[in-house]
Amino acid sequence: MHAIDHAADNTREERINDAFVRVAGSLVADYDIVDLLSTLVYTCTQLLDVQAGGILLADGTGMLELVASTSEEAEIVEVMIVAAGAGPCIDCYQTGAVVSVPDIETDPRDWPRFRRTALDQGFRAAHATPLRLHGEVIGAMNLLSTEAGALSDRDAQLAQALADVATVGILHERSFRQPEVVAAQLHLALDTRILVEQAKGVLAEVRSCTMSEAFDALRDYARTHAVTLRAAAAGVVNRSISAEALVAQAR
Repeated sequence: MHAIDHAADNTREERINDAFVRVAGSLVADYDIVDLLSTLVYTCTQLLDVQAGGILLADGTGMLELVASTSEEAEIVEVMIVAAGAGPCIDCYQTGAVVSVPDIETDPRDWPRFRRTALDQGFRAAHATPLRLHGEVIGAMNLLSTEAGALSDRDAQLAQALADVATVGILHERSFRQPEVVAAQLHLALDTRILVEQAKGVLAEVRSCTMSEAFDALRDYARTHAVTLRAAAAGVVNRSISAEALVAQAR
């Protein structure tokens, strides 16, 4: 029999608890949808054995748009966008079911462009989780791994549970909005994603840190000063918020 590593289990349990606190903590009054979804995808890549991730939301016509990603590097963005056209993301969104791709190279499904693009960028496995509630599917989260292999049942359930928390928040807000406002929210989210990535680049250079650490610093500043993630990012980019001061505060 294998010895049970209680310390490791306890540490993982603490990390999972922290993950739910982080995601739920994004659901505050006037929350920023990009903050919420970026927190979700960063949290999943930190907890699960994956190297990249993205979240795509459907627009009014059912087309998937990338609104949050662990990186704005062109290679990763391209994989996510291709997957939205013909790949695990669109299948996940259309069926409302998890789509697991343990081995992209040998998977028999008819996704030639996704397979080629993902493999070219070094990814060997994918796992798409639906953003759904009571039969309504609003998008999908795509997680990518550089190693072949499926997520464990435990990790897949965790990814779905975290996605469910975010979905409840998005649909709760949408219940108070008109359809045209929801469309405007999606466009704002797309613009915000680019702005946040620009700010992360500035902070990463000043702080000599990873993009993930830069995002954490930016988000902490936004919450401390009760401003949206978009406003904090815009301030860093236009220099009305000192990147040096923001970094110092985060330390």
